[in-house]
Order: sequence, then C-alpha cells, then structure tokens
Amino acid sequence: MASDAARITELLSATTDSKQLRKAEQALKEEAKKPKYALVLLTIVSEERHALNIRLAAALAFKNFIRHNYVDEDGNYKLPADDVATIKKEIVGLMISSPPTIQTQLGEAISIIADSDFWERWDTLTGDLVSRLSDTDYKITNGVLEVAHSIFARWRPLFPSNGLNVEVLHVVDTFGQPFMQMLEVADRRIEENKNSPPALKGWLETMSLLIRIFYDLSCQDLPPIIETNLRAITGVLQKYMAMPPTPLLGGDEDEASPLETLKSDICDALQLYTNKYDDDFGEYVQSFTESVWNVLSSLGPEKRYDILVSKALQFLTAVASVRRHAEIFNNASILQTIVQKVVLPNVTLRETDIEMFEDEPIEFIRRDLEGSDTDSRRRAATDFLRKLLDNFEPLVTEVVSEYIKHYLEAGKTDWKAKDTAVYLFLAIAAKGAVTAAQGVKTVNSFVNITEFLQNHIAGDLLAGPGAHPIAKVDAIKFLYHFRSQLTKEQWDSAFNPLIQHLNSDNYVVYTYAAITVERVLYLTDDNGNHILTRKDIAPFAKGLLDHLFNLVEKDKSPAKLQENEFLMRCIMRVLIVMKEGMLESGLDDVITHLILITNIIKENPSNPRFYYYHFEAIGALVRYCGAAPEANLLPKLWATFSTLLLEDVSEFIPFVFQIFSMLLESSVLKELPGDFKQLVDHILAPGAWETRGNVPPLARFLAAVMPKAADMIVAEQKLEPILATFQRLLAGKKTEQNAFDILEAVVTSFPAAALDPYFTTILNLVFTKLQTHPTDSYKTRVARFYHLVSARGLEAGMGCDYFIKYAEGIQPNLFTPFYLTVVLPTTGSFARPVDRKLGVISYTKTLSDSSAFGTRYQKGWGFTCNHLLELLKNAPKVALGAGDEIVNEADVDDIGFGVGFTPLNTCKRSARDDFPEITDVEKWVTEYLTQANQRHGGAIAKYVQERLSPEAKAALSPYLKA
Repeated sequence: MASDAARITELLSATTDSKQLRKAEQALKEEAKKPKYALVLLTIVSEERHALNIRLAAALAFKNFIRHNYVDEDGNYKLPADDVATIKKEIVGLMISSPPTIQTQLGEAISIIADSDFWERWDTLTGDLVSRLSDTDYKITNGVLEVAHSIFARWRPLFPSNGLNVEVLHVVDTFGQPFMQMLEVADRRIEENKNSPPALKGWLETMSLLIRIFYDLSCQDLPPIIETNLRAITGVLQKYMAMPPTPLLGGDEDEASPLETLKSDICDALQLYTNKYDDDFGEYVQSFTESVWNVLSSLGPEKRYDILVSKALQFLTAVASVRRHAEIFNNASILQTIVQKVVLPNVTLRETDIEMFEDEPIEFIRRDLEGSDTDSRRRAATDFLRKLLDNFEPLVTEVVSEYIKHYLEAGKTDWKAKDTAVYLFLAIAAKGAVTAAQGVKTVNSFVNITEFLQNHIAGDLLAGPGAHPIAKVDAIKFLYHFRSQLTKEQWDSAFNPLIQHLNSDNYVVYTYAAITVERVLYLTDDNGNHILTRKDIAPFAKGLLDHLFNLVEKDKSPAKLQENEFLMRCIMRVLIVMKEGMLESGLDDVITHLILITNIIKENPSNPRFYYYHFEAIGALVRYCGAAPEANLLPKLWATFSTLLLEDVSEFIPFVFQIFSMLLESSVLKELPGDFKQLVDHILAPGAWETRGNVPPLARFLAAVMPKAADMIVAEQKLEPILATFQRLLAGKKTEQNAFDILEAVVTSFPAAALDPYFTTILNLVFTKLQTHPTDSYKTRVARFYHLVSARGLEAGMGCDYFIKYAEGIQPNLFTPFYLTVVLPTTGSFARPVDRKLGVISYTKTLSDSSAFGTRYQKGWGFTCNHLLELLKNAPKVALGAGDEIVNEADVDDIGFGVGFTPLNTCKRSARDDFPEITDVEKWVTEYLTQANQRHGGAIAKYVQERLSPEAKAALSPYLKA
C-alpha cells in the first residue's frame, strides 16, 4: 500500500506540537515503511498550498529518511530504482525554487545522496547544475550555487585519495570554466546594481557563494584553472575586501550585511591559501594582510561584525603561522599597535557579552568553555596572540604584560578592567593546546602562575556576596585552566572555597564551579594517580551531591531540567570517584533523584549531552554498587526503565540495555531475575534490532541473559530465534561483531546436545562469509569462536573433534585449510591476553584429547604444538578487574547522537575471560599435558618423540612431566 499524502501531512503537522511529537514520529516511522514515502514527502515540500512549517517538516523528514534508507552499508540502493531516479531528477530543481529554510534541509539531503552516488552514479549532476546557471536571475543562480556548495563542501574535511582526486577533477573539468565566467558575471552585476538594494544584495550573495565554491574547489589541491587565473581571482578578492560599506545594504546591530558576509568568506579563502599554497599565493600575502588589517581597524564592537572580525583574525593567525610572513609582526611598536587596536577591543567584555551572561547564561558558558565560540572575537584574538607568542615569546610577553599591569591597577575599582587583565594573562600564560583532560600543560616561562594566583585570583575566589559574579567566574576559570599546574597542597587549600561557589545564586558562577570540580576530580598526575581521591572528597560527597541535584531540579519542566549538562557531568564524576563508597553516602537518595530526572526528561529528551551524563551517572552506581545486595538496584530501576521500553523512548533504549547488561553481568545470582524474563521475548522480536544504535546493547544484553536462563530458553524453544538473530547480524558488516557476541554466549551457555541440530548451519554461515574477502577483525572473531568450542572440551561435550565433525559434514576435508589458513595464523596475531589465553587452552586440549589430531592430522599435531609454544614464549596473563579504576566518558563532541550507538564508559565490559579459574597458564598447561599423557598411557610423550623437531621437544619438555 502506498503512503497516504493527507495522512502524512497531518502527522507532519502534529510533529510541530511537543505534546503530539512522539506519537506522530512513531506513526511516521510506520508510514516510512510504505512505498513511495520519500516521493510523497517531496510532493508536500513542493506544494505552496501547505504552510511553510509543514513543508519544512516534510523536508526535514525527507532528509532523515534519506540518511537512513537511501543505501545500505555496502552502498546498494534500499529504495526502488524508479524512486531513486525520480528523486535525483526532481530534488535539484525543487531546492533551487524553495525558501531558504527548506533549501538548507534539501541541500543536506542532496549531500547525503552525493556521498553514495556522486559522481559515478550521478555523473549528470554537475552538468545539470551548470545548465541551470543564469546570467540575469540571481535567485536561480544562488539556488544552483547552494546545491553545488552543499556537494563540494563534503571534500573539505576528507583525507586525499585517488577516488577523491578523480571526483574533484570531474567537477573541475565541468564546473571550472563556468565558475570563472560566473565570477565575472557577478562582479559585473554588482557594479551595475550599486544603486539597487535588492539586486545588489542578491548578487553579493552570489559572489559569496562563488568564494565558498572557490574554497571547495581548492581544499584538496590547486586546480589548474584556478592556478592559471589566480592573479585575476585575487584581484576580485582584493576589490571586495576593500569595498566600503554602503547604507543601501541595510543591516542592524545584530545581523551582518551581505557585504560583511562576503568579506568573511574571502578571509576564509585567504586563510586556506596562506596555509596550503604559500608557494603560489605567498606574493599576495603582504597586500592582503594590509587589506584585512584596514578592515579590522575600521570595525566597531557591534555584533553584526563578529564573524568578520573572527575570520579576519584567523587569516592573520595563518599569516603568523608562516615564519617568513610572521616577520611582519616582529617589532615592539607593531605588536603594541596590534594589542591596542585589535586584541584589546576584541577581548574586552562588551555589553552584548554581559547581556548574554545575564539572560542566556548556559550559552555564555558553552561559548566560553566548550569551544563553541570558534567564531567569537575573544577566541580568534586569543589564537592570534598565541600564534605571535609562539614566534616571539619574550617580546609578546613583555608588551602584553604592560597592558596586564595597567588593567590590574584599574581593576582595583573596575571589575571589567580586572576581567580584561585576567583574560590577557590566560592568553599569554598558556602554551600549546589547552586540553580537556589536563587544561594548560605547558606554561610560558616568562610568567609566574602561582604568584598571579596568590596576588590577583585568591581574593576573588574568597570574596563575599558583594563581589561581581564575573570576577568570581574569572577566579574559578583560572583554577580550571591551570588545574594541572597546581600542586596537591594547593588544591587541598582551593577545593573547599571552590565548592562553596556552588552555593552562589548566580547561574554562571555555580555552573563554572561545577565544571571545575568535575575536571579536578578527573585530573591525574603523570603516573595516572588522581590528584583528589575518594578519601579527599568523601566528607563533602553527600552534601555536594544533594546540592547539585537541587540545582538540576530547580525547574522541573523537561526542557529546563536538562538544560545544564555541566551539573550532571559533575554528579557523574563524584559518583565515579566515590565508587562503592556511595553505599555509605546516600545511595538511595541519589537513585531517587536520578529516577525522578529520568521520568521528567523522557517526556522530551532534548539535550543529548545531559542525558548521556545522566545515564553514565546511573551506570557508575551499577558498576560499583550493583553487586552489593544492600544496594538492591534492579527493583529500584525496573519500573522506570521498563516504562522507557514500553513507551519506546528511542534516545534512551541503548542506555537502558547497557545498564541492564551490567546489572546482569555483575549479579551473583545463578538464575535470571524474574523481571528480566519478560524482556527476552521483546528483544527477540525483529523490530527491536531495526534501529542501528540498539544492536550493540541488545546483543550484549542477550549474551548476558543466556548463561542465567539457558534452561528456560531451551524449554521454551527460544534458542532458534536467538540463532536467527545471530544470522541476521552476521549478514551485516557493521553488526558481524555483535553477531559473534551472541554466538560466543550460545557456545558457553548451552550443552552440545542443545546445539547439535543447529551447529552445521552455524558453521555454514561462518564459513560462507569467510569466502568473501573477510576483514582481519572477522577472522579474529572466527578464530576465537573456534577456540571457544575447542577449549570447552570433552567436559562440555564439545572440543576440537566436535568442531571437526560438523565442518567435515559440510564438505569433506574442509577443516584442514580452515585450520591452516585461518586459525593458526590468526591466533598468532591475537592482541588481547584473554584471547591468547583461550588459544593456549584450546591448543593444549587439542594436543591432549583430539583423536582426529592424534591419528588423522599428525602433521597438524606438530603445527599445533609449535603454535602453542609460540604463545607460551610470552605466556598470557589476564589482570583481574582490569580497567575498573579509571572511567573516561566519551567526548560528547565526537558522538553522533541519534545516528549510531553511544557507549557508556561506566558500563564498559571488560574483555571476557572464559576460564577465569585458570590463573597461572603455564602451570595449568603442565598439569593438563602431564595428566593427559598418563590418561592416554603415554601417548602424548610418544607423539612428541615422533612429530616434533629437537628444538620443539626441548621447548615442550618443561610442560610434560614423566
């Protein structure tokens, strides 16, 4: 049944209402399974009779549908061929004719399609775009250039490759000459329309898009057509860099005009060429430096100029990065001018900054500490100053220090001046990258951190309620930046005043305090030891957590409660540092708070960072307290977590199953807790596995369930559905590792008799995939699977001969090449101690108990013994509880929330040791071989004499006692 346009329109309308959002999204997922869904969405986008918000929702839904349903992981189309052809035929024209907000969504969709299809499967696209360019209608041309830029911009972050070079050359061959022509057209039209505001704006936007495409075409290599025309192009860039502002373009204090946007785009391109093509571009750098300096010097503090100021400073930073160009700045008087005219105006707090501090505190914090201010004046000015410092450290320090002294003196009565002084000190004191883990690692040798802390920071840190909040923030931020430079004794003195700032009634002050507390608790010395330990914070822990939860819960609306991820991150860190100490520090209160928060934010999960840290916090409690009977965590979490599953809160489901898995894995119970039994049927339904992010946690949970529910699974005939899940996951490249997680749990949980009906099929699936260019990681898992069956041995009804019987049942003599080309070489490259240990056990039992190797594979017995001896040269030692001490949460900026799987590091599973009772591998090998030799009437010793070289006999002799 084809998708229903009226029904979809109604659902799209419902997605704009937060109360109907989740149900509408679920219903749209069902519509998406019907034929022609993507085409219906495009039709809705194209029809002007619909309200703009409905058309925008359709464009957004189309983009997301294309992202997940256009091609599979192998690049094959998931949509019918005629749908694909229609989408490609219609989407470019539709984007060009759509309003800007819709253009953005369709442009991203085109970029997604281009990722898989451009250029080989969509080789007409560039020609199609060129044919649509207009010399007279800037609206059409700008639409075409938007599409082109959305495709070409994909090249910017990519590493060079032959395929990428071919693609770029294809575009340059088709688009290069029209690009040069449009550059001339746009320049001419701007001249012709200097007194016509709408057309002037439109053609300036055209020029902006052309400069962005100039960057795109040049980002990998310098195209010949641009190299040939570089002088002409730089002439255009110089002309518009120098173009004076005109009232005709309008604009207010907050919004950049098209001319300012164009100049920003030019600065971007200048930065690229200075960094990448100095041999070709170097002769132009001096004149562009003067042009950009003149622009910078003429700009006021208004917000509309922020991006232009930032981009201009980034270009100057690029100039300072090239030593021969940096000499332009190597002069005390020039540096004074730079500090006075460029650095100071752009690091001094403006009224807009203070307004943001007061009215949008969370945005102020993110821009300042989280790096989202990459285009801010302060960040760009600081980067420029630091680059100058890299080149001329004594001179820059001397010049800036004079300004710091001046502002410190003024700061005695003016907190704004003190803020400027502290900011300048932070800018010149730090050398190299400021890391998220350690803060400032290397300090300018011409400044004294401790002296500045004692003389100018400590007072603000200890100041009472009368001090300005920004002065307190500066003091806290100083500790944050230089945290790794302070000694344990200094932190012992500073920690209590720091946590007192959590009591502030100012949002930014208490949030900065939470951020700094969290980073200090994370901080380790060069030996990996925490600067502040559980012992240091245990006296504060309960009060600290209570206060942090009160701050989080001040406003219990879903959006406001999850607004401040920094508070939740601090809660998480306290729980990680306290570990099992939470059993004595208000565990029940913490769980109550976390469950309350879960129940509120599930209504509208809107801040991925917050709920990531939130579930890490729950994971920390489970990791360190979950095995303690008095914690009794499962009943406390069950009602809320089962509701999340019932209501299909898709953002939280992967987290829920990771936490459930850790609860099961840490539980001493032999049986599956009753509550979990009802989940088995749920996760065996195919629908649960359709969402990519659910696969790893579901596979892990299923693996955790099997050892505790083996009898129930066999009795209720659920083994076959489990193996069907394994088969489905094995078929996908991205899920094959999860398939083996399930298969290994099957092998270790069920007796051979239960597996007999299925083992031939299992091996057939595994071997079939081995035939088709398997990855090294796949071969590693296959070899490990073999060793698991082999090492399970006669006591489990398995062993090497069991595997051989079923392999030979598929095809005679199949085992020999498998063993020689996959098992032996792959085992030798095992990296993890647990895997090497498994290989030792498997080989030892093969030598001791396999009748096939004893009689049929006599050479193989010798090969196996030699490989065992290789493994024993560096006998594997598996550390108990490895990885339990340090938990590093993921960098949330590197996580593709909602796209894939987000692992919880507090719930990270240690490498599984299938034979934990074997602690001394060499001793075990000796005992096992010796006992086997006795058991078999000296047969092992006989094989040694007949099948091994003298060197191998000598190497094995310590392991085989008479």
